[in-house]
Amino acid sequence: MDMSEQEFKEELASRVEAAEHIVKQHLAKAADMQVPATITEAMNYSVLAGGKRLRPVLLLEMFRLFGGEGTGAEYFAAAIEMIHTYSLVHDDLPAMDNDMYRRGKKTTWAVYGDALGVLAGDALLNFAFETAAAAFAVCKTQEEYARTAQALQVLARNAGIDGMIGGQVADIEAEENAGQLGEDALLYIHTHKTGALIRAAMLCGAILAGVTDREQLAKIERAAMDIGVAFQIQDDILDVTGDSQELGKPVGSDAVNGKTTYVTLKGVEESAREVARLSDEAIRIVKGFPGEHRFMEALIAWLIDRRF
Repeated sequence: MDMSEQEFKEELASRVEAAEHIVKQHLAKAADMQVPATITEAMNYSVLAGGKRLRPVLLLEMFRLFGGEGTGAEYFAAAIEMIHTYSLVHDDLPAMDNDMYRRGKKTTWAVYGDALGVLAGDALLNFAFETAAAAFAVCKTQEEYARTAQALQVLARNAGIDGMIGGQVADIEAEENAGQLGEDALLYIHTHKTGALIRAAMLCGAILAGVTDREQLAKIERAAMDIGVAFQIQDDILDVTGDSQELGKPVGSDAVNGKTTYVTLKGVEESAREVARLSDEAIRIVKGFPGEHRFMEALIAWLIDRRF
């Protein structure tokens, strides 16, 4: 039986609340250190300014689906949200997108200045890996140590030059060659800049739960890439059709910046069809996962129709 819209909204709110609690719990540990108060204040401002918490929710759900036990996944859930937030903090900087508002609030650099904007992002990235590495402390078996090490490698790779940062670099270079970006280059940007952390979330959750089969991991990666690209294309659509108050950020910035997106290449209707196709493929893959996965299916389907 499919999950009703009301059931999904309630379940999503519950999962987001749980993820929020985990992130706050681990982020609070930075305040206990002998460090300048301004940096922890800026870190907290950045992370707790709101957000969908999609990545930690995905990680924890994959951990549950594959029968994971213990609290190790919580460290990674907190870490991946810190990494995602650091990328947004840096993305908003004057040297990047020069955005003054995100999620309806002033961006970190707009509040604390350029220098603290850079340092807050740096701090979140480093503290994310401190947090993920702390998961070794709750490992009880050699197998759990091995899983945690593998998950840490997956997280690092997808956050780095072969993942999110690589996609960001390609995105910047694409802006310098406005109007000359093809579909393959755009797909690279989407699968790395946006898709990499979604891939990391799903793979880390499964790996920490004990998934070792390469074929199964390849299916998870395929579903994650579908979700990541669909999520980004939907963002492109919302930049054209969305409402700035609902989104919590300005709309139309892609057009102002002359940025090539799926919408500029294929139009809104074709882009929407691609979101639906990718989401349908991801759901078909998820249906083959063990456990009860109605929420996971509904979460992916929500990517098609979301308005925020």
